[in-house]
Amino acid sequence: MEKIDQLDRKILRIISQNARMPFKDVAEECGVSRAAIHQRVQRLIDMNVIIGSGYIVNPKMLGYQISVYVGITLERGSMYKEVVKELDKIPEIVESQYTLGPYTVLIKLFAKNDAHLMELLNGKIQEIPGVVSTETLTSLDQHIRRTIPIE
Repeated sequence: MEKIDQLDRKILRIISQNARMPFKDVAEECGVSRAAIHQRVQRLIDMNVIIGSGYIVNPKMLGYQISVYVGITLERGSMYKEVVKELDKIPEIVESQYTLGPYTVLIKLFAKNDAHLMELLNGKIQEIPGVVSTETLTSLDQHIRRTIPIE
């Protein structure tokens, strides 16, 4: 695995704070050429250090008023891959984690209202073969959203 040097870390700190900053400005702040920044960022993408980019959409502005985390218990842990394939078909699910602890899978989803949430839980998630039970935790507010510290 290739090493990540101090310049890579500086680039990561800058672009993780403002992904829309032009490479010209990143280059100026780092004291290198725009081409060097472009090459470094591409290498970081190729190395899977940078695993995504894009805009963050505010779900509430699109009518999704409820944010919940759902702990899912499976009949057998070995059913995880099949269950995740089915969960992936539900567009309101924005994140899933295979976990240790009381749940086999922890997902985050958005719903438009209580009826929509009930349809997602009862009509889709709990109907997936292998799902034994679910526990829903409603998020009232999200204050912290950031990437890990880049030292």
